[in-house]
Amino acid sequence: MTDSRVRHTQTEISLTVNGESRTVRAYPMERLLDVLRLKLGLTGAKEGCGEGECGSCSVLMDGALVNSCLVPVLQAAGTKIVTIEGLAPGDSLHLLQETFLECGGAQCGICTPGMILAAAHLLNRKPKPTTDEIREGLSGNLCRCTGYNQIIEAVAEAARRRPAPTTTTGTTGLII
Repeated sequence: MTDSRVRHTQTEISLTVNGESRTVRAYPMERLLDVLRLKLGLTGAKEGCGEGECGSCSVLMDGALVNSCLVPVLQAAGTKIVTIEGLAPGDSLHLLQETFLECGGAQCGICTPGMILAAAHLLNRKPKPTTDEIREGLSGNLCRCTGYNQIIEAVAEAARRRPAPTTTTGTTGLII
């Protein structure tokens, strides 16, 4: 028999978010999404469905694309998290953020952070993806505004402009 008080006690959880070591007091089963938004003030990840179906809450956790609405914060302890706020260094825009703006891939903004992180994840694995590979790489993210053509165009444009993948940028370790 377990003591129910253990489940209802906040604990200190340390993780690296956007290159910065952070420690938060949270309930172990609290969603990573809520910790990022409410305790760390990083509101780029959005709550779309709360079920891991839409991708609006996508973040990178140790380089893997995850739905932060499904990840208990305890599972993120000791990991490296990259949110949309940490994708580019300082106040500059990441190449994908630029191409989303230029190509009209950003509409209402609910899906955009997750789409961009999914695209960054794809381009880090496959620097010159085909259109079908872009579609597959973004398949876990839903958009109700664009019809996807502008989003796919933005990712393809970023792949065309992207320098050879030999260096990393910023504190996230992502290749641009």
